Amino acid sequence: MCKNMPWNMTRMPNHLHHSTQENAILAIEQYEELVNINCSPVLGFFLCAMYSPICTLEFLHDPIKPCKSLCQRARDGCEPLMKRYNHVWPESLACDDLPVYDRGVCISPEAIVTDLPEDGKVSNFTDELMVQEGPHESDCKSAHLDRCRCKKTKHSLTTYLARNYNYVIHAKVKSVSRSNCNEIITVVDVKETLKSSTTIPRTQVPLFTNSSCQCPQLFPNQDVLIMCYEWRSRLMLLESCLVEKWKEQLYKRFKRWEQRLQEQLRTTHMRNPNSGRSSRSGMPKVNTKNNTPSSGNPKKTNRSGLDQKDKNPKRG
Repeated sequence: MCKNMPWNMTRMPNHLHHSTQENAILAIEQYEELVNINCSPVLGFFLCAMYSPICTLEFLHDPIKPCKSLCQRARDGCEPLMKRYNHVWPESLACDDLPVYDRGVCISPEAIVTDLPEDGKVSNFTDELMVQEGPHESDCKSAHLDRCRCKKTKHSLTTYLARNYNYVIHAKVKSVSRSNCNEIITVVDVKETLKSSTTIPRTQVPLFTNSSCQCPQLFPNQDVLIMCYEWRSRLMLLESCLVEKWKEQLYKRFKRWEQRLQEQLRTTHMRNPNSGRSSRSGMPKVNTKNNTPSSGNPKKTNRSGLDQKDKNPKRG
């Protein structure tokens, strides 16, 4: 179903927590007849973007999701037919859970072009794929870049304990660019990961600022310690985050702060032992049969696995 998609690299686990391509094949097959009926011309693209998501070098941490508008087009075209057979659009494919184009990175058929336009600016994600960028900075009427005023965040133990950052890295700033009117991408070369809830590779990674103003401000070639948050596997760079020029003594200070934070969290847990969070699991199937998602590390795989079916696939 996905062999004709305009990408040849995918990543597992996918957006639906399938740990292998074999498991994804079993799950997506239930929609094959619906795709063949052509109730929506974008249904196949949408399903493949969910089950065998595009993997690009710029987005190593998180596969790119399909856009909310793409999901709505697929749902609006096919849900009336599904209801005739007593099925509804699966909750796990809910359109409201997907990003809006002007607020984040997402993929749709219109975003992919096969030839470099003469006057259109593009971002080269792979040798075969060109994805159009958002509006140029000069077209952002609401940006008001000259009005940006960053508040100074106090570097202290109190701040660290209160904000409970979930990633801390030592990195060198490589570049700062604007992807659209309300998003800035700061590419940094990670020298060391001091704290993280996910694996951060020691390579160049993007930090996302979901604002027209970059706060705290960073500039190319700065050697810095960054304390901030991860959101949906994206490393964010927000006004509430801490950024300091790198010094050796910063590492010792961070270790002291982190030790105090863990002591505070342990104390809180002892007082409220039932404060753990539960999470939903399961894959989207019209027949509502659930599987348990794998907790394995994300891995990049080639196209060939998408076109082959195992006679005895193992379920994750």
